[in-house]
Amino acid sequence: MLEEVATVIAYDETGWVTVEIELKSACNHCSNNENCGTSTVAKAFSIKRQQFSLKSDKTCEVGDLLKLALPESVILKAALLVYIFPLIGLFIGALIGLWFSHLLLINPDYSSMVMGALGGIGAWLLGKRQASNLEAESTPVITAYLGQGVSLQRG
Repeated sequence: MLEEVATVIAYDETGWVTVEIELKSACNHCSNNENCGTSTVAKAFSIKRQQFSLKSDKTCEVGDLLKLALPESVILKAALLVYIFPLIGLFIGALIGLWFSHLLLINPDYSSMVMGALGGIGAWLLGKRQASNLEAESTPVITAYLGQGVSLQRG
């Protein structure tokens, strides 16, 4: 399970809680972040936050911290749909283009490139649609109620 800590920003009396998660960049986690150009660019952009609602078994207050979990299988399926499907479509399209070139007696390089591009784009669109269906079906679950967050700011 992949786990992340979320902050409660709203609670509905029917048991639905709206949480906010700060999306983290992969930068600033290695020992070379002071000399890295990618780290500098990542610092220039604002921190992104994602909000969504899910069902809660316990009552929550605004500011509570929740530990959410998502199965790794969801991430692996999404990666397969987004990265592998277009590659497979590219190769299948290129093979179909090569086959058509022999039937129509045209240049095999051009037909393979065109059909490969069409196959890759078509598989990407199909994978994108399937990924949105996967996203709708997979919701995180609350694994722990961590209570109120501690603020170090003086107010």
